[in-house]
Amino acid sequence: MRRFIMRAWRRSPLRVKLTLLYTGLLGILIFLLGYTLYWDTSRFLIDTTALRVRAQAKPVIERWLYASSPSGAVDEATVRRVAPALARDLTSRDTVAVVLDKGGHVLAVGRTLPEEPSPPPPDPDNIARALAGENEVTYIWRDEHRAFLVLLIPLRTRPGEPHVVGVVQMSTRLQPVERILRRQRNFLLLAGFFVLLSGGVAGWWLTSTALKPLQDIVAVCRRVAAGDLSQRVPVEGEDEVGQLARAFNAMIDRLEQVFQAQQRFIANAAHELRTPLTALQGSLEVLLRGAQDDPAAVSRLSQAMYREVTRLNRLAEQLLDLSRLDATVQVRVRPVPLADFFSHLSAQAELLARDQTFILEPGPAITVQTDPDILMQVLFNLIANAIQHNDPGVTIRVGWEKHGNGVRIWVEDNGTGIPASELPHIFEPFYRGDRSRSRRRGGAGLGLALVKGMVEALGGHIRVSSEPGRGTRLEIWLGSEDES
Repeated sequence: MRRFIMRAWRRSPLRVKLTLLYTGLLGILIFLLGYTLYWDTSRFLIDTTALRVRAQAKPVIERWLYASSPSGAVDEATVRRVAPALARDLTSRDTVAVVLDKGGHVLAVGRTLPEEPSPPPPDPDNIARALAGENEVTYIWRDEHRAFLVLLIPLRTRPGEPHVVGVVQMSTRLQPVERILRRQRNFLLLAGFFVLLSGGVAGWWLTSTALKPLQDIVAVCRRVAAGDLSQRVPVEGEDEVGQLARAFNAMIDRLEQVFQAQQRFIANAAHELRTPLTALQGSLEVLLRGAQDDPAAVSRLSQAMYREVTRLNRLAEQLLDLSRLDATVQVRVRPVPLADFFSHLSAQAELLARDQTFILEPGPAITVQTDPDILMQVLFNLIANAIQHNDPGVTIRVGWEKHGNGVRIWVEDNGTGIPASELPHIFEPFYRGDRSRSRRRGGAGLGLALVKGMVEALGGHIRVSSEPGRGTRLEIWLGSEDES
């Protein structure tokens, strides 16, 4: 049975578990409150009844005992003499009195009419307590059909004296108290049932409402797993579930961008590989059709195939560089004085520029912690990219400045620029906005992707800004961007 319950509990939906837990806790709370209220009411009614009976009995006892004694003192003979009248005077329709002597024997019973209740038998233990001088002896006596509240009142020689000469047993019916308690018990049960039912319905509604975003997330996860990355979770509220929905949507956005970039990468890579392979296939077909007998044709086709193979080899090397960047880059950081570093860079960049004008804009004499070899490769790639994608006569500027707790390095040209629609994609592998021109000049669209990976390996980041016809500016941040 226990195993079946545990299996059913594990298989139950979360909202069922939460509703059951909520309803169970609510039921325990209702039970504790109802029990406390019922118990307190019962004690209050019994204590009130006992107080009323004692208050009614006190003047009668004083009148028959102490007022009838000339000396004001009561002895056992006085108790025996007034016992019948005292018992009769203390008995009413709902209360019956019994007078007992010092030995616990019955001296008189106050019941004289049939409608008056029959007294319960004296309890020796409680009688002994009252004869010992205990004032507040109260207990409940029951049989199969009746219930009495029994009070024992010690009879003393004088008020306040410790010597006890007898006991009056006052027994009053508890039917009125039990009727009140029965009505209260029924009311508490009925009210508790309705509160528990309402709480269960409210708990089911609350848990269903609270878990609705989670159900939406589950549904979206299933559609995303099926391949539909356009799905998003509707976000409502600022609670933890709303934060989870926002984080989930952000994750799907990122996955969609990654998959789109991957698809573009595959398409671009296939396009780049197809061109040299097509050229190789065409050259080989010409050779197979008999051109091998023409030495000039063989030389021309061999040179063309060599160029295409060289291009494929260079493409493979760049892809290997990308894979190394995605895996692990060995960065050897050391102090690098930027003035000396850029002086060495400028000397080589001027040779590389040829038909373009290279200008170095020196910054402050600062030293940064970086890998000079990787940084040199990054800057040469950016300068080569500016040379490759611009016409002769373009001016290329390189400089640096202190920025916050780090340094900002820029490579800027006044060339053709990049359209705004292409800026978000220029760091993607194989992406080229102007394919025909890039291919004509030998580019494969991997240079900026390699640059971005190397800059991130140095712990920095790179940004680009450009306007068509006004040039392009690439900025590299190394260290913190915060202003000092």
